[in-house]
Amino acid sequence: MRLAVNGVAREVPAEWRGESLLAVLRYRLGLTATRLGCGVGLCGACTVLVDGAAARSCGITAGEAEGRAITTFEGLGGSAAMRAVTAAWAAAAVPQCGYCQSGQVVTAAALLAATPAPGSAAIEAAMAGNLCRCGTQPRIRDAVADAARRLAEGRS
Repeated sequence: MRLAVNGVAREVPAEWRGESLLAVLRYRLGLTATRLGCGVGLCGACTVLVDGAAARSCGITAGEAEGRAITTFEGLGGSAAMRAVTAAWAAAAVPQCGYCQSGQVVTAAALLAATPAPGSAAIEAAMAGNLCRCGTQPRIRDAVADAARRLAEGRS
């Protein structure tokens, strides 16, 4: 079986087909920014991009992801969206414990790729499924808006 992860085709054993994409990414391939939170797709800690859209990797099997482009937090690398989001995150002092942050950042990057200038309602809707147990949701929403401004201004 072949998975396209972060732009690299990876041959993986066929017996992994029924495992969650989260388990394969984190425990089999060592991409540890993809985190197990609730395990049922409600918290967003395991969010990755599948064909450019934010998806909960705990609810997708590796077999379902075969032939699709999978991007993890690690795969966002030095993209303009990633630079803008991480700069905005730092400016707003978003992270506390940090556990949810990779899923938050991946979700924000997906939103900004699809909607470069989202309004507050679009930001709220996109980020609502990502939980932060530390309570930094207001700072996260502010940081997403800041990242959109940074991208529009060509700075990150």
